[in-house]
Amino acid sequence: MTHNPTISQAELDRRTIRRGDLVSCDNAFIDCRTPGSDRKENYALIGSGVSQSAGQLINLREDHGYNIGAAAMPNGVTNSLHMHFTAEVFLNFRGTWRFRWGKDGKGGEYVSSEGDIITVPTWIFRGFTNEGADDGWLFTALGQSDTGGIIWGPSVLNEAEGHGLYLTADNRLIDTVAGDELPEDGHLIRPMPEDVVDSLREYSAEEMRGRITTAADRVFHCEPFLCSTLPGGGAELAAVIGYGMAEDRDITPRVSNPHSFNVAWLRARPGEGMLRHWHAETQVLIVKSGVWKVQLNQGSDVVEVTLHPEDTLSVPPHAWRTLHADSAADGDDFAELVVVNGGDARVRLHWAPEVWREATEKGLSRDADGYVAPVFLLAMTTDDD
Repeated sequence: MTHNPTISQAELDRRTIRRGDLVSCDNAFIDCRTPGSDRKENYALIGSGVSQSAGQLINLREDHGYNIGAAAMPNGVTNSLHMHFTAEVFLNFRGTWRFRWGKDGKGGEYVSSEGDIITVPTWIFRGFTNEGADDGWLFTALGQSDTGGIIWGPSVLNEAEGHGLYLTADNRLIDTVAGDELPEDGHLIRPMPEDVVDSLREYSAEEMRGRITTAADRVFHCEPFLCSTLPGGGAELAAVIGYGMAEDRDITPRVSNPHSFNVAWLRARPGEGMLRHWHAETQVLIVKSGVWKVQLNQGSDVVEVTLHPEDTLSVPPHAWRTLHADSAADGDDFAELVVVNGGDARVRLHWAPEVWREATEKGLSRDADGYVAPVFLLAMTTDDD
């Protein structure tokens, strides 16, 4: 029998990260004085990400197996070329952004619009520029608890030295203009040798397009869960990265290589959502539009939070939860949110006993592989542990 923790209202509130709670670090990276890159805003919502500043505020430090952050900058400002060892995913919630990749940023370009989800391959240089309004907004997801830091393009490091900025071997930012002293042992990050840069894999624009999911690319399934045909359980799901928590055998993600997390787009009409369930992975909900209500626990222990656009909620593993759209944005039929679950494997949902009873009455169960199937074809699995 799996233990389902009872989450207090105080704990639920602590795990709720309001858009207004976010505090940017404007000197998070070594290019913070480089002209054209000196007005960036970096946010660390869950985990420290790849920030190189000791002053970075982190809203929630719990280990999720991945990191959630955000980036913003005025029109025309650029995030310099850099590389990661683990997955980096951009969720374009607002604005127009030009992404570039490859050596010197000349491997290819893509202009991103609101609603895009872009997963950049590991071990290639990438950068981006805000080409839209000043209030553009990107959420980010970085793979693994420890991302291994950030590797800057050679020209970025060389230019930063001219502004008194250096990086130590343990990824600390040294600001000699502000009075920091260089380490006596001299262990500073040096630019990547040219021959190593030349050896990195190249990605064509066509290859990169396969790793981008636009609003038009999203394929929503109207019955992704056991609860989908039950009253209040009518959320629709579009798998983007990984198979995630889908229980419809016909759902296929656009991107399936390992990230250490999976990403899906969930939408529901007001009053609909997901009925009571739990699963064993970390889960982060990021609201794109509308208003959502999330309840944790069961019975008299139920606690609730209301989420608005760009609010983020971390749901503890094994906790009972329901989520429902309370209202959609003006003129929209659906409220929408992005769901990030930990791990590369499929996420097994455990439904409350009442969900199983209602599903059985409608002639539904799940097969041995965890997909929704007619109950007359198989022995009933209650799975209400």
